[in-house]
Amino acid sequence: MSDSLFDLSGQVALVTGTSRGLGQYFARALARAGADLILTSRHLDTLKDFEAEIRGLGRRAVSVELDVRDHGSIQRMAADAEGAFGQIHILVNNAGCNVRKPALDVTWDDWNLVVETNLRGSFFVAQAIARGMIVQRYGRIINIGSVTSVFGYAGLAPYGASRGGIRQLTMSLADDWGSHGVTVNCLAPGWFKTRQNQVLYENQEWVDYLVDRIPVKRPGAPDDLDGAVVFLASEASRYVTGQTLLVDGGISTGAMRATVAQKAKS
Repeated sequence: MSDSLFDLSGQVALVTGTSRGLGQYFARALARAGADLILTSRHLDTLKDFEAEIRGLGRRAVSVELDVRDHGSIQRMAADAEGAFGQIHILVNNAGCNVRKPALDVTWDDWNLVVETNLRGSFFVAQAIARGMIVQRYGRIINIGSVTSVFGYAGLAPYGASRGGIRQLTMSLADDWGSHGVTVNCLAPGWFKTRQNQVLYENQEWVDYLVDRIPVKRPGAPDDLDGAVVFLASEASRYVTGQTLLVDGGISTGAMRATVAQKAKS
């Protein structure tokens, strides 16, 4: 197999939500594969150091302001991004948020914040960027989902609804835009430690419970996602669209804790 299938040289990738967390890891992976980067955040000052890091990898990089809950901001971002590089070949729809609460405590505003950011925002960013991709008859859109795209967890009702919606949205857009040379897939990480969920990892009992249910026996490390995002962004995935790629250490197999399984056998 030729390495050129995974070579992103000459490609321009736009990654939303790159001020921290997994968004930065996605951007680094794409840059190392050869892509130039458009970085986004609600606050441009949070991107200065990361933009310099990407330039240090020998890639071009620009930062663009984006609030995915503001339709006008999305339109301005798309215009600024296309103005910077002319074409966008890859979109990683990463910007997101979460509110962890028991379902009975979720407020109207909690729901709107999470679903508008994760689901509505992803759709309208994809719509804005896909217009140019359709004209050039080429594009790779990677919507970031979650293991909650296929599993339900207590305390994550709005988040799970939004990520489940991302999976369905991905399939719909893949059907809409496939004839125009644009593939749309969902990259769904399992349990990775991020700023959004770091409080959970401070509870060793919870970590032990989690690890016991993951077949590879550890939570995800951010660079575990590098190969998947480069694959979905590259020519290697040219016949893959509408799919959800779970990178979760196998937790979506439904594995039970060893103690529970042993009790069931006894």
